Amino acid sequence: MDDSTFLPKLSQNLLEILKDNEYYDITIEVVRRILSTNKKRIDGILTHIKLPNISPEIFQIILRYIYGGRLSLNEYDTLSIIKILIVANELGLQELITYLQSFLIKNKENWVNQNFNLIYQTSFNNDSFLKLQNICIELMSKEPEKIFNSIDFDSISEKCLITLIKQDDIQLDDIQIWERVVKWGIAQNPELPSDPLNYSKYDFNILKNTLQQFIPFIKFYNLSSEEFLNNVYPYKKIIPKELREDLIKYFLNPNNQSIKNLNSKSINSRIITTQHAELISKWINRLEATDEIKNSYEFKLILRGSRDGFSPSKFHEICDNRFHTVSIIKVKDSDEILGGYNPTIWDSFSEYSDTEDSFIFSFKGKDNIENYILSRVETKNLAIFNLSNYGPSFNGLVLYGDNHYNESYCKDPSYYEKPIRETVDRFSVEEYEIFQITKGLSKKDKNDAQKELERRKLLKLQKELKWQERLCTVFEEEVPKINEKTWSF
Repeated sequence: MDDSTFLPKLSQNLLEILKDNEYYDITIEVVRRILSTNKKRIDGILTHIKLPNISPEIFQIILRYIYGGRLSLNEYDTLSIIKILIVANELGLQELITYLQSFLIKNKENWVNQNFNLIYQTSFNNDSFLKLQNICIELMSKEPEKIFNSIDFDSISEKCLITLIKQDDIQLDDIQIWERVVKWGIAQNPELPSDPLNYSKYDFNILKNTLQQFIPFIKFYNLSSEEFLNNVYPYKKIIPKELREDLIKYFLNPNNQSIKNLNSKSINSRIITTQHAELISKWINRLEATDEIKNSYEFKLILRGSRDGFSPSKFHEICDNRFHTVSIIKVKDSDEILGGYNPTIWDSFSEYSDTEDSFIFSFKGKDNIENYILSRVETKNLAIFNLSNYGPSFNGLVLYGDNHYNESYCKDPSYYEKPIRETVDRFSVEEYEIFQITKGLSKKDKNDAQKELERRKLLKLQKELKWQERLCTVFEEEVPKINEKTWSF
């Protein structure tokens, strides 16, 4: 970046005075060097300032800024810029603080990612560094793998790491989180052997004490039996006895849902709770709210509007060809929660999808689970609506446009049993999430989904052929032949 000038706040160019060796009435001592070698001074009015925590090199840069309002950051490495930022904060140079933060975010993104712990500790130790704090929070939420892969990951604080792994929307597999936590714990105790098979009882106690605050935030029950056996079981002695015994029972008998339901962590949602998910699971199984559920499903978050975007194109990019999905919508300026279940797949072209198992629903609020409306499909050949300029749409519940605005609606109740809202007025979406049911499905459910995927492939192929026929008719060309067996969807 070229020299930047800050003359609005520092309007007088005093660089010549700074260079002048004739007279001075202030000496500033940084570390142990006095930044004045002038031979002349005005006796009796000398002020002596001590700044023992600031290096002479960094203070010379700050002086140039103070006197001339000029600063060229291309001359300095990133660590020096961080030091300049800290000194600017100590001296209350707010305009410079804002500029330096913006420069780091815009021009030093890779360095910031690779040195996350330094940036995190620096920013949260100073209330003035709000821009850097926001970058840290965003990284922790959206790109945690950059933090886990940073060169200073091992030196990250316990508090920071717990804040990171306890987030509901962290985009890492549960086994990856466990592996990184163990890696961090071992790094805090370099005397520990690298292989847990060589651990003594004393070694396990050291690691247990180091990681005990992390255990409640690890979703052990989301692991596969193989992941548990290979990655967790070797460290079983650091897990509390009761939890360890429940885990062993569960992974010896994965169908024992009673154990899992008691210990599994809440659903990864900003809109609904585990209780909502359990009720929706009952509806999928066509059970009543008071019935006991034997086949619990796992809800895997695949899209969140605030994270991935609200546009229909983003919805179709992520969700097309996904089957057994639950859409959850938070209505803006309201406590209302709306949603729908699509047992078949989403696409961008087929218009209407046929299913007898879809349903739509509403809750009055997150803490009012008993006050709900469930509406099952009645016109099954018009149950689901698929077009590229629509988000998840069930006819009785339609997300249209970018969802932020008053474009979505609940109407056409004739397709479903009953309306799920008291009004047909259009509404804006504050947040929405799409979950895919990834565990708990029967073999028949999976086979039916695969058959439907193949049917949609053929349907899209037929539409492509018809479109080509129309074009060729207009331009009087021969219709090209497409091999259905090799055609890709």
